[in-house]
Amino acid sequence: MSDLVFYTNPMSRGRIIRWMLEEVGQPYETVLVDWANKDPAFLAVNPMGKVPTIKHGDTVVTEAGAICAYLADAFPDAGLAPPPGSRDRGPYYRWLFFAAGPIEQAVGAKALGLEPQGDQEAFLGFGNMDRVLNTLEAYLQDHEFIAGGRFTAADLYVASHLAWGMQFGTIEKRPAFEAYAARHTARPAAVRAAEIDDGLIAARQQPEPAE
Repeated sequence: MSDLVFYTNPMSRGRIIRWMLEEVGQPYETVLVDWANKDPAFLAVNPMGKVPTIKHGDTVVTEAGAICAYLADAFPDAGLAPPPGSRDRGPYYRWLFFAAGPIEQAVGAKALGLEPQGDQEAFLGFGNMDRVLNTLEAYLQDHEFIAGGRFTAADLYVASHLAWGMQFGTIEKRPAFEAYAARHTARPAAVRAAEIDDGLIAARQQPEPAE
C-alpha cells in the first residue's frame, strides 16, 4: 500500500496528474472514481466529489494545478520545479497559475457560449479569449521551456491544457502552441501516462462477458 493515493477517472483532468505522477517516479495507488456513483469513502476525502485528488499520507490536495505544484515540491529529486527563492520561481508560478486561472476560465466560458463582451470583461479575471491566447503565444514563441531552461511542472500543466484544448477545438491551433505541446507530450512519462489511461478507458468499454 503506497502512502500516495491518486483518485481519478481516465476521462478527466486526472490525466494531467497521471502524467505528473509518472514524471515524479514514486509508487502510487490509483483509485478510480465513477462519475455516477461516487464512493462515500472518496467523498470523505474530497466532499466536492471532484477528480483529480491525491492523498499523500494525511495530506489531501485537490485542483490539478495545486497538485502539480505540491508533487514537484514534495519530491524535489524529480527536478520538476525551480529551487525556492530562485529567479526562475517567478515565471514558474506565473504560468502554472495562468493555466489554472485565465486559460481554464476562458476555455470554460467559450465552451458554454459565455464569452464576455465590452464592459463584461472587467468582471472576469481573464478578460477575453484572444487576450489570453495572445499573451501565452508571445511567451512561448521565445521560450522552449516555461522557466529555467528545463522541463518543469509548469510545462506539464500548460502543455496539457494546450494539447487537450486544441484536440477538442476549445483552443485555437497556433504554430507556437502546436510545437510546444507536441514537444512536451512526447516525453516518455507523458506517453506512458496516456497509455495507462487509454487502457483503462478501453477496459471499461469492453462488453460484460456472457454468463
